[in-house]
Amino acid sequence: MRVLSIQSSVSYGHVGNSAAVFPLQRIGVEVMPVYTVAFSNHTGYGSWRGPLMSGDDVRDIVIGIEERGGLAGVDAVLSGYQGGDSIGDAILDAVARVKHHSPDALYACDPVLGNAKSGCHVAPEVQRLIKDRVVPRADLITPNQFELGFLTDTTPDTLDSTLEAVDRARDLGPSTVLVTSVDRPEQPADVIEMLAVTPDGAWIIETPRIPFKVNGSGDVTAALFTAHVRRSGDAADALERTTASVYALLERTYAAESRELLLVESQDAYAHPDLRFRARQVR
Repeated sequence: MRVLSIQSSVSYGHVGNSAAVFPLQRIGVEVMPVYTVAFSNHTGYGSWRGPLMSGDDVRDIVIGIEERGGLAGVDAVLSGYQGGDSIGDAILDAVARVKHHSPDALYACDPVLGNAKSGCHVAPEVQRLIKDRVVPRADLITPNQFELGFLTDTTPDTLDSTLEAVDRARDLGPSTVLVTSVDRPEQPADVIEMLAVTPDGAWIIETPRIPFKVNGSGDVTAALFTAHVRRSGDAADALERTTASVYALLERTYAAESRELLLVESQDAYAHPDLRFRARQVR
C-alpha cells in the first residue's frame, strides 16, 4: 500500500506527518510525506520556529513525485490541517493528479476546525475552504463531533442526532465518515466513543476515557483508520484496529505523564493491536 500524506511536520514531538508517518510505516504502508510546515514543535507550546511552506512549494514537490512516476499505484491521499487557500488548492491539485494516475485512490481528509472545548480556531477563509471545497472532494473524512456539527450546521449530541449529522456530511460528498471523540448524554461519563459510517452501515466503539488531551492523537487515528479501511474495506475491523492502537498509545503516554505522544515506544500496538474493544453495529 502507498499513501501520499500532505501534512505539517515538527522536529520535537509528534503531530501531522510527524505523528502519522511512523505508525503507517509500522503496519507496512509506503508513505510519501509532503510537509506543509517545518516547525521546531507544535503550536500548542505558544512559540515555535521554522518555515511555512507555500502552496507552490507543496505543488512543486507533488509534481516532482509525479515526474518520477510516483503517483501511479497510490492507494490514498491523506491531509490534515490546512492553513489557507494556497495550501488547500495545492492539496486539491494533488488529489486530482493522484486520481488521474490512480483512479481508485481514496482521498482522506481530517477537517481540522476546532473542538467542543475551545470552539472553532481556524480563520474564516479556512472554514469556507474546508466546508465548501475540500469536504465535497473527499472520499473519507474524520471529524470530531464538534467539527461534524460545524460542517453540517447541526448540534450532534445523541447517537441519533450524530447519525443524522453524518448523513448530512455524506450528502456533501464523502462516502465514509469516522467521527472521533463522540460524547452523548446516554453514555457513562467515564467512556468515549468513535463512530464509523459507510454505505454498508454504521458501527460505534467505546473505550474508557483517559483524562487528558495530547496533540497528535487525531492525526494517528486518521492515518491508521484510512490505511485499515483502504486495505480491508471493512469499516468495523478498521475501527477496532484503530481504536486498539490509539488507546494503547494514549494509555502509555498518560502513564508516563508525557506531554508528547510516546509514538515509537508504542509501535507494537500498531503492528499487533490488542483487539479488546469491539465495534457494535448501530445501523
